[in-house]
Amino acid sequence: MIAKMKKLLITLMILAGLVINTRSQTTDDVLNFMIKKNLVSQKEADSIRAEAAIAEQAKQAKVKSFPVSAGKKIQLSAYTQIRYQQLEEAGKVDGFDIRRARVDLKGNLTPILLYRLQFDLATTAKLIDAYAEIDLNRYFNFTIGQAKIPFSLENVTSDSKLDFIDRSQGVEALVARSKDVIGNQNGRDVGIQVGGALLKLKDRPVLDYTLAVLDGAGINVVDNNERKDVSSRLILHPVSGLDIAGSYYNGSRFIPGSAAVKTNGVITTPAVDPKSVERNRYGFDLNYEWKNLALRGEYINGTDDQIKREGYYFTVGYYFLQKKFQVLGRYDFYDANKAVAGDASTWYVVAANYNFSPNIRLQANYTFKQEEGTSISNNYAAVQFQIGF
Repeated sequence: MIAKMKKLLITLMILAGLVINTRSQTTDDVLNFMIKKNLVSQKEADSIRAEAAIAEQAKQAKVKSFPVSAGKKIQLSAYTQIRYQQLEEAGKVDGFDIRRARVDLKGNLTPILLYRLQFDLATTAKLIDAYAEIDLNRYFNFTIGQAKIPFSLENVTSDSKLDFIDRSQGVEALVARSKDVIGNQNGRDVGIQVGGALLKLKDRPVLDYTLAVLDGAGINVVDNNERKDVSSRLILHPVSGLDIAGSYYNGSRFIPGSAAVKTNGVITTPAVDPKSVERNRYGFDLNYEWKNLALRGEYINGTDDQIKREGYYFTVGYYFLQKKFQVLGRYDFYDANKAVAGDASTWYVVAANYNFSPNIRLQANYTFKQEEGTSISNNYAAVQFQIGF
């Protein structure tokens, strides 16, 4: 008992010395000084050093980002996702791939001016995010540059935080991703956005908004269309854990013209004038989390020129083992052209996630695919390991 009290007293003396002393001193400096003055033995000093080292390791393990010393302090984080796919469809090869390899830099130039640069180094290096953020107050903050389009719950969710390995069919097709008519833009565009809280009650946001004016051409490209696109999103938080949102997008897609070709005096390819065609969307989504239960759903309607499309999904998930292990299911429907019969598809996805830590995650999905019209065997399984710092 006396030994424990002595150790506690020594520890308090060390902390007091570090606080009072105006010079920068380490714990080792103080312990060495106390050994020299016969205030503590070498064995006791070694014991205190060991306990301090263990405490520091535990503290660092909980840190999600680390400051990097530069002209200004910046936060550097990164993660990679390694995926294995087993494909039932004939002619497709099973195998591994590096799904994403992201490096993310964030920092503050002033108390209200922030910036972000995010790169993806998987397959082909590309710039994902590049923007400055002016955070004036809780009602108004501005984002200028290349950032996520404020549309859809799944679109604004980080790739590292998704419940499933893949996003839903409708989001991939209608929110500037892999199957959109403008190509895969990672759900982002270049422009200016303003957002914040429209209403707060007792410091709890009740209604959030985001409004954006965008090029509409996608990321890392020069705009090819004089007309600008507009996107907006409103999120209502009626009670704790429940988010109800609506999104709207009004834009256009530029189709370049083609010149007529003459062969032996005969026009073989008619000229097509360049033009802009409509690319509009609207959607609604719901997100509810209560204890270990998570419910999410989303509907998106899109128009590309004269083609009308729609997609929706509903997911349910439940956590076990103190929120380390999660099981999920998703119903996912998409119709690529509402005027044409036989082109809709329905996917049923079962999944399991295990979170080893905030930065290490293992996901497993199995997808049953049902398409209207000709049926083929194209179900697939995927396993994805994510690690980051």
